[in-house]
Amino acid sequence: MRIGHGYDAHRFAEGHRLVIGGVEIPHNKGLLAHSDGDVLLHAVCDALLGAAGLGDIGRHFPDSSQEYENIDSRILLRHVIDLLIQRQYSVVNIDATIVAQEPKLAGYIASMRQTMSADIGFEPECINIKATTTEGMGFTGRSEGIAAHAVVLLQAAPTSLSRTGS
Repeated sequence: MRIGHGYDAHRFAEGHRLVIGGVEIPHNKGLLAHSDGDVLLHAVCDALLGAAGLGDIGRHFPDSSQEYENIDSRILLRHVIDLLIQRQYSVVNIDATIVAQEPKLAGYIASMRQTMSADIGFEPECINIKATTTEGMGFTGRSEGIAAHAVVLLQAAPTSLSRTGS
């Protein structure tokens, strides 16, 4: 078993879509980023990559690359899952928290779970997503942006290890 933690944050900006957990959410501002700015999927990708010892999202999808400009973060998540499959890891569960003063997200969480489940390839019951505010404190509390934390548990395929020598 391997545990990983991920964190991401993006500031609000006019003229951008707000996408969280692969779901577009109606709001007067979106998140400023090189990609679509999906803080939840970015945090989940970082947690998955970290648990597998594969670095972070910036290493795999650098913001200096035109290839990833405005990319749908669901594509990034599916690529990370492919990397895990190649290394014989399976996702056991994901627990994530979105930190946002606005907009209210409770009505979108079920859709986020369904979307992520489809991309990861396992049951939505293995994905827990929570949303919270900071009661007006900090950058999220001042509605300057949104942050997300994610914790994941991976399971490695059994291996046949042997020690040579004594």
